[in-house]
Formats: sequence, structure tokens, C-alpha cells
Amino acid sequence: MKIALLGYGKMGKVIEKIALQRGHEIVLRKNAEETFEGLQNADIAIDFSIPSAAISNISECINNGIPIVSGTTGWLENYNEMVALCNEKNAAFIYGSNFSLGVNLFFEMNDYLSKIMSKFNQYDVSMEEIHHTEKLDKPSGTAISLANAIINNTEKNNWSIENPNADTIFIDVKRIDSVPGTHSVFYTSNEDTIEIKHTAHNREGFAFGALIAAEWLIGKKGVFTIKDVLSLK
Repeated sequence: MKIALLGYGKMGKVIEKIALQRGHEIVLRKNAEETFEGLQNADIAIDFSIPSAAISNISECINNGIPIVSGTTGWLENYNEMVALCNEKNAAFIYGSNFSLGVNLFFEMNDYLSKIMSKFNQYDVSMEEIHHTEKLDKPSGTAISLANAIINNTEKNNWSIENPNADTIFIDVKRIDSVPGTHSVFYTSNEDTIEIKHTAHNREGFAFGALIAAEWLIGKKGVFTIKDVLSLK
């Protein structure tokens, strides 16, 4: 595969390393201030950029018929717009708040547990997410995905990183040097606490998952998620 890397920070460099090990070629390494020159030579693009660049990156690829996998978070207020553009152009697009295999198994555990816990209102749910200090969005896209699944299955109707109320899931956001990503979900009563937790040890799991998604997306049309890639639906 000939890959365009849209976002060439720490994640982009890890993706490049693993892509080369898997026999792929990098034809474009683009940061926000650089042009899309060379994109036309790519079979697929992988976007791990910044929130302000994601929409431009995704729409440029869709408009030029380049399949794109995006792991950038913090721009989801425009997600439906990108889905509509992809469908209009008969293109291929995968967005994932987290491409790690472990995290996506954790999503499934969170979904199942929240369905069970919805029957026991003596437990209140809260969350914690910890990332490195360079992460721009708060809370993480992964934390939002976890919270939204809980909202779908319980009487909670929103999430908040401050001043929560009885209808809101509190997400405690922490930024600590060199932490790749840790997410915890707590169900707490007066008597006990039930906790599920995922701890990433490095960025390789995210990068490997994004590459697997890119390899899977080649030759397809439509809007997909990592659940499609991992056959978790």
C-alpha cells in the first residue's frame, strides 16, 4: 500500500515505522502547515493530526477519491458532515476514537456492563481518563465513546468534566507526562465500587490498529468503524 500520513507527529512516526515493517510505502508526510502535494500518489491516507486540521484532511481525501482512516479526535461536531460527503462522493472513510484492539474490546465490556448496571440504581457511574500533556482535546475521544455507550444504556443523559449532576456522568480528566492513555469506569454505591480499566503501555497498539483498518478499507466504499474491521458488530 502507498500511504499518505496526514499528521507526522509522534503517532505518525510510529505508524510509519510499523507500515514499513509490513511492506508498505509512505508517499506523503504532512503536517498542518504543509500542502497535499503527493496525495494523488496514495492508495490510502491515515490521519492522526490535530482537531483543527482533521476536517480539511478528511474532506480533501474524500473529494479526491482517496480512502481515509482518521484517528484524530476533538472534531466530532462535524462528523455527520464528513459522513454525508463520503456518501455523496461514493468514497471510503473510517473514523475511530481509538484503534487499539484492547480498547475496542474494552468498549464491548463497557457496553455490556452498563446494560447490567442500569438495573441497579444504587450505583452511580463516573469515569477517569489520563493522557500525556500534549493531548489537546479534553476529554479524550475514547472517554466520550465510553460515556456515550453508558448514556445509551442508562438514565444518564450527558457527560461533564466539571459540575456534574445526578443525570450526568462525571469524567475526571488528567494530563500527566508520557501517559499514552488510561481509561477507567467506576460504578460506586455506599457499599462497594465496581471498576473496569484499560491502560495503554505505548502507542504501538493504536498505530497497528490504524494500519489494520487501512489494509481492510482498500477496495471498499462507504462509512465504517473499527467494529466493522474487527467483526465486533
